[in-house]
Amino acid sequence: MEIQRKVRQLIHRYKTDDPFALAEARNIHIIYGDLGGKLGNYLKYKRSKFIIIDDKRTPSDLLNFVCAHELGHALCTPDDNTQWLKTYTMSINASRVEHVANQFAVELLLNDEYLADHGDCSLYDLARCRGVPTQFIQLKKGCLLYTSPSPRDS
Repeated sequence: MEIQRKVRQLIHRYKTDDPFALAEARNIHIIYGDLGGKLGNYLKYKRSKFIIIDDKRTPSDLLNFVCAHELGHALCTPDDNTQWLKTYTMSINASRVEHVANQFAVELLLNDEYLADHGDCSLYDLARCRGVPTQFIQLKKGCLLYTSPSPRDS
């Protein structure tokens, strides 16, 4: 599966890179509740797909990333019920399923069109604006990380 191509097709078909709008368009239900320490979870039950977001613990600046990550599970590994770890500092060397979901989230939120439209900004600033944790920026395919980090990242 080519994640970058899948993301491009989704954005083109639905005319958005908003993970919440894409979930709605794909009939993936978003539920908010207390997950007891996890920020998000993906669940498939009787052919229905659900993204569950912890509305008590998920920082508002991570909502898009958590939703995009869980959407990655729903669209790339739909038969694997998985959970996102309770902190966003999880290792980028996580299991294959988690790696796929992280890469999907990064490709969606830092898609090529978005980067081209904001070419005057650093990749790190764009990641911060879109809620992509710094440690996941390197998952962006085809993007040379020659852009130096902004002073706030030092």
